[in-house]
Amino acid sequence: MKQPCISQREFAERRERLAARLPVNSMVVVPSATLQHRNSDVESPFRQDSDFYYLSGFDEPDALILISNLISKGKSVLTYTLFCQPRDPQMEVWNGYRAGPEGVLVDYLADRSFSIDEADERLPELLDGIESVYFCMGTHYQTEVRVEHWLKSMRKKRRQGVSVPSRLVELSPVLHEMRLFKSAQEIEVMRASGEISAQGHVRAMQRCRPGLMEYQLEAEIIYHFMQHGCRLPAYSSIVGGGKNACVLHYISNNKVLRDGDLVLIDAGCEVDYYAGDITRTFPVNGRFSEAQRALYELVLKAQSACLAAIKPGIPWEETHDISVSVITEGLVELGILKGNPLELIDCGAYKAFYMHRLGHWLGMDVHDVGDYKIEGEWRSLQPGMVMTVEPGIYIAPDNESVDACWRGIGIRIEDDVLITSQGCEVLTASVPKTVEEIEALMAVARQA
Repeated sequence: MKQPCISQREFAERRERLAARLPVNSMVVVPSATLQHRNSDVESPFRQDSDFYYLSGFDEPDALILISNLISKGKSVLTYTLFCQPRDPQMEVWNGYRAGPEGVLVDYLADRSFSIDEADERLPELLDGIESVYFCMGTHYQTEVRVEHWLKSMRKKRRQGVSVPSRLVELSPVLHEMRLFKSAQEIEVMRASGEISAQGHVRAMQRCRPGLMEYQLEAEIIYHFMQHGCRLPAYSSIVGGGKNACVLHYISNNKVLRDGDLVLIDAGCEVDYYAGDITRTFPVNGRFSEAQRALYELVLKAQSACLAAIKPGIPWEETHDISVSVITEGLVELGILKGNPLELIDCGAYKAFYMHRLGHWLGMDVHDVGDYKIEGEWRSLQPGMVMTVEPGIYIAPDNESVDACWRGIGIRIEDDVLITSQGCEVLTASVPKTVEEIEALMAVARQA
């Protein structure tokens, strides 16, 4: 099933916008991801580097893109160069077809293309006259080594008139700020990833039964993703039954789902490199117990309060503070925390039960790029940003400070939220969330 995707015209526009943000006589250097070995001669599924894909749409390994912004005849000229693996019919029999330098000129709108084998030879020539070299430092060690190698070889030719770049500049602040704000095409792709992810969770609710293994429920979600054109999930799925839901990054998914327990599922698909990220918590047998329902509705109340407040201009931290306030007050009402809610918030008492932030940026990476603070202050939400909203309550099974009925219950409710000019749009709204909706869906599934 074909899903929306980013056009090559948009990739080109991104390169133009990036170049416009940089000084003239500068060059951007972005390496691709490489194949990673799983074991012996078996490779893990390839996933392109997000920055590289954002600027190119090219999903082959062992490649390099250059974006130069030079003055020519008084005008700024952008040149896009792509180094990639050459065509090799013998290797392609084993590992699949390659675009090759010829193909990227046609299919990926490169101005120049070369074999990646020529990079070290050609880069000193291409860098001649460049004043500033931009790349993401601290993330691609080999690229840093190669840049220094290119510059070293250029310095030896200064007496021949070679002009060596004088500035190495961190690219991340510029590029990642661009990635934080989603275009119309990106939003459509993220709507698709959100909807497919949502329906995967619906399928899990419908198929859940006591006695299933956690990984069997995970399989139902992955099946749905693949049936709708998503080859891989956006991250390792969490399927935690009972006390396993209290482990925030539980991915073993190898225990039996027991009658009377809740199961927490945190899973999302990836559409054209854009992630969905949803968490739902529901009863294995289709019916919430009194204690489970009380905690679940408290988490839902916190999420609903945050969603109602989200709009352009609200500081990022304010949404988290809302969730902390609602959850702390609710825990006091349930007798799980004792004391004045404001004092409990000040001393961080709630963190024993709600230990993570409300959410994170979402995009090509599940925990996507983009600063949360500007000059030391929490930044305000703006249209085009996408974030998750995921309050939770987790009561450890060995927490003897609370009544036994609460122990071992872990609940999180997470949705993907686009900031709009008027407020926000929940991209994952089609998966049930209230107690009544969940129990009704699971009851109908059992009757079928």
